[in-house]
Amino acid sequence: MYVSQVVQGRWLSTEEVETIRCLIAEHPHWSRRRLSVAVSEAFNWRTASGQLKDMSARLLLAKLAQRGFIELPARQRRGGRQRLRVLSQPDLFRVTSREQSLIEGPLGFLRPLEIVLVEPGAAQANDFVCHLAQHHYLGCDGASGQNLRYLIRDCYRRELACVLFGCAAWKVKARDRFIGWSTEQRQRRLGLITNNSRFLILPHVRVPHLASHILGLTLRRLRLDWQRKYQLAPCLAETFIERDRFSGACYRAANWLLVGQTCGRTRHDRYDTVRVPIKDIYLYPLCADFKERLCA
Repeated sequence: MYVSQVVQGRWLSTEEVETIRCLIAEHPHWSRRRLSVAVSEAFNWRTASGQLKDMSARLLLAKLAQRGFIELPARQRRGGRQRLRVLSQPDLFRVTSREQSLIEGPLGFLRPLEIVLVEPGAAQANDFVCHLAQHHYLGCDGASGQNLRYLIRDCYRRELACVLFGCAAWKVKARDRFIGWSTEQRQRRLGLITNNSRFLILPHVRVPHLASHILGLTLRRLRLDWQRKYQLAPCLAETFIERDRFSGACYRAANWLLVGQTCGRTRHDRYDTVRVPIKDIYLYPLCADFKERLCA
């Protein structure tokens, strides 16, 4: 028997769970994705920009099913992440993975840099995905949901770097303490934070001060680009740096603030058994009154 409780950071009443059970019973042919959309619509779970939180609803439904409170419909396709099309086509992947000539020397020789906002289906999208898949230690995952992709070129149109901004982490103790917001404020205003989840300087590029310069250029346009795409202007950027792997020097040089460290757990670690590398937490205010906006 279900009793009202907090599930995935949200207070879920007995009546709401009963509504979910009714949706499942009335539409047994629905996929899990279709069900998550219907649940989001039924409870009006939306982001600050008005988009349905169907991905969050899907995770919530999975947790309810895991605890035995509901029975989800069978999966309609094999589980697991689907391999991106460009990575499954050798001809496309080979074009972007060929050996590149070394780029080195003073930053001034490469300026002005070109910041390309990569749209899905654009000619640069394949390059962006393949660069991350081949050269970033985390791969190209992390590009789902709301995100902005930047491909950086020099004045000779040679590709130098990839920068990816996506959705913020749900809970981060040091970040939340720095902001000073309540749990309710965080739930309502989390969409005003964006996460720099990938930053890659291509391995054949060895130019001093390039990384911090790129961060500065992308941050100056990030807020407007995000607002144009999602009708919402973020006021804070975050990133997490594995302290045993990187020093974070380029973020400090670009005026990011080091506010603390993670505790070495993941968001899915219910029983405190999964240990992951500890990361330094860096924040960058995108507007002067970011705390007031986040705590509104």
